[in-house]
Amino acid sequence: MNLILMGLPGAGKGTQAEKIVEKYGIPHISTGDMFRAAIKNGTELGLKAKAFMDEGNLVPDEVTIGIVRERLSKEDCNNGFLLDGFPRTVAQATALEEMLKDLGRQLDHVLYIEVPKEDLFKRLTGRWICPTCGATYHELYNPPKVAGKCDKDGSQLIQRDDDKPETVGKRLEVNLEQAQPLVNFYQGKGYLRSLDGNKEIHEVFNDIDNILIGSNK
Repeated sequence: MNLILMGLPGAGKGTQAEKIVEKYGIPHISTGDMFRAAIKNGTELGLKAKAFMDEGNLVPDEVTIGIVRERLSKEDCNNGFLLDGFPRTVAQATALEEMLKDLGRQLDHVLYIEVPKEDLFKRLTGRWICPTCGATYHELYNPPKVAGKCDKDGSQLIQRDDDKPETVGKRLEVNLEQAQPLVNFYQGKGYLRSLDGNKEIHEVFNDIDNILIGSNK
């Protein structure tokens, strides 16, 4: 079962990826993990990627695609894989199709967890942290007993820069702009399976499970 998992930040991809891997026994392959493994193993492509990353530059497509090919050729991917964070562009998606054809495989589904942008904004900006003990809170899902104060030691809670509204808003815009052409591409190919990410975690997984069980029949 060859899958791609898509969703904007805060949509719950990580949680659903864990559940898919646990039930179906396929490796969860993220771009970051692939890069780290290739660099650690000292592969030629890994060293090339490291050189770009060390200079603060984006890793070019040809290097990224080469590293993905290396990873998908490994034995643990024989029964399938769950790609997360790749492809990011239509050019990468096209290259992935060619790569899979060379490997004698094809995609089964692109799982797209959809959550309205305003809901993602609330999810991502609601997190607050205690600077003293490190306890984390969320305005909606895990609020402190006294607003703005840590339950454990009474410290004034702070918000990380990544969780501040202006940062989150920009991050969502960039990700949405990047995702839409891919969504259109995979919709046109008939691979896209849209999921309502505003449901409870177990309900989202049930929806995913129904799709995957159906494709195994």
